[in-house]
Amino acid sequence: MPTLILNNLGYLAFLGGLALLYIANAHYAEYNVRRIQVLEEEIKEQRWLYMSLQSENMYNGLRSEVVENVRDEGLRMHRGKPKKIVIPSKK
Repeated sequence: MPTLILNNLGYLAFLGGLALLYIANAHYAEYNVRRIQVLEEEIKEQRWLYMSLQSENMYNGLRSEVVENVRDEGLRMHRGKPKKIVIPSKK
């Protein structure tokens, strides 16, 4: 029996190395899965923030909101027709 083990010592070392690689690969895969889950959660939070900011930006861009926000600065809506500036051509 001891000679059987000693004769196949290289093969047993190879199997042990494969076992170590298998265990290391399983740990690495679990690490990647956890990292992916964390990144997916961050993506969800960033998407929520983006949608929130986009909605707020669209709301603040409404004509009524712009008029209300610039009223404090003394600006107001012009109700008349726009004035046309004509520059006579030199001939």
